[in-house]
Amino acid sequence: MVQSTTEIKTPETLEELKKTIRRLNSKAGQIKMDLHDLAEGLPADYETLIEKATETYDIYHKLAQLKQKLKEYES
Repeated sequence: MVQSTTEIKTPETLEELKKTIRRLNSKAGQIKMDLHDLAEGLPADYETLIEKATETYDIYHKLAQLKQKLKEYES
C-alpha cells in the first residue's frame, strides 16, 4: 500500500477551519487535474498512477472530514 504524503493538521478554531478548507479546496482542484492529465496520458507514467490516485483520495477524504467539522461548528 502506498502511504500518503499529504499531512494536514486539523484546525482548532472556526477561522482556521475555514482557511484550511479554502486552501485544501484549491489544492484538491489542482491534484484532480493532475490525476486527470495522468489518466489521459496512459500508458505513459503509469508507474505514478497509484501514488497520484492515493494522494487525490487522501486530500478529498480530509476535505470531506473538515467540511463535516465545519457543519458541526456552525450548528
